[in-house]
Amino acid sequence: MHTQQTGTALNDTELESFISLRRQIHAAPELGGDTPHTAELVAAKLQQWGYEVHRGIGGHGLVGVLRKGQGQRRIGLRADMDALPMQEKNAFAHASQIPGRMHACGHDGHTAILLAAAYRLSSCAFDGTLNLIFQPDEEGLCGAKAMIDDGLFQRFPCDAIFALHNMPGSPVGTAVVQAGPTMASSERVRLHITGKGGHGAMPELSVDPLPVVASLINAIQTIKSRNLGPEEYAVVSIGMLQAGSVYNIIPDEASMLISVRTDTPQTQHKINQRLAEIVRGHEQAFGVSIELDIRQLAPALINHEAETEWARTSLAPLFAPGHLHSRGPKVMGTEDFAWMLAEVPGCYFMLGNGEGEFHGCSVHNPHYDFNDQLIGLGADCWVKLVVDFLQPGHA
Repeated sequence: MHTQQTGTALNDTELESFISLRRQIHAAPELGGDTPHTAELVAAKLQQWGYEVHRGIGGHGLVGVLRKGQGQRRIGLRADMDALPMQEKNAFAHASQIPGRMHACGHDGHTAILLAAAYRLSSCAFDGTLNLIFQPDEEGLCGAKAMIDDGLFQRFPCDAIFALHNMPGSPVGTAVVQAGPTMASSERVRLHITGKGGHGAMPELSVDPLPVVASLINAIQTIKSRNLGPEEYAVVSIGMLQAGSVYNIIPDEASMLISVRTDTPQTQHKINQRLAEIVRGHEQAFGVSIELDIRQLAPALINHEAETEWARTSLAPLFAPGHLHSRGPKVMGTEDFAWMLAEVPGCYFMLGNGEGEFHGCSVHNPHYDFNDQLIGLGADCWVKLVVDFLQPGHA
């Protein structure tokens, strides 16, 4: 467990109030960008503690601002607020009360952690500006960019920005603060193949798109194994195929949806280039036309070296020796905080959510629940980073 705290830590009564708040959010999950009730709950708490609250940024995003002293430095902390469209299978009292919605990734906990830190920081001494960013629609990978496009960093400039995520399977009291590539980019690739339909009994009179699909599947699966080196991390997964409607008719068209994840822009570019080459080759070989549409949902999350090293040094006193790690397991999931790190230097780090059957349960699982033990530790992390970053006289 952590060994040192900054400022006045939460007492048992205060901690219980934030656990209760987290469970209140868990029981009433909101999806995507439609998080009005969670945002209003957050806004009311921040106003109660003296923050200047700005609502409606990129939808239901909001920022709480607290300025102290004459310092010019500015730090941003971000928490996500949205849930997932899935049915919860937990039976505890704070389980989701809304069918088909669930806080299965811990955003309820991230919000509670940042609110607990906000409460403590309202009475802490620092010199500068604190921007607390509460973001909707992380799961749709749209919320961060929507807030940025709505002027987030023009209105609330930050010299550095930080975010955290819980990490099931790792003990509480451990953290990973890792420089460089940390989470994968996400692209949605659509292939639409147009041939010439016909009677199933006379295939020679048609241009069948289905053999093209079969060949494309094999060719696309070789990108990872034959076009990338062992140090180039990527996942290429074909998630959807659509073609035809009747057993004895050759369809005119077929389509595929593909998920592409990489950990660097260079690998992403290489895969996209290879996809275009495969498409052109199949058009020529099979006499079909293929529309290739690549949409980037979020870039790779790459932590900045200087800010990550600074954060690791700042956080080290909160963890027992050997419990704060500079490298973690490779994760090919995607996090739209990457859009913010593309605008402002900073770091995204992981806190262990616990081990075992319950708190080791993976995110995006119907039996997942955020571990309330993290609220105190997470708040300690945010308070420590802010107080250290906004020290009086810190240039």
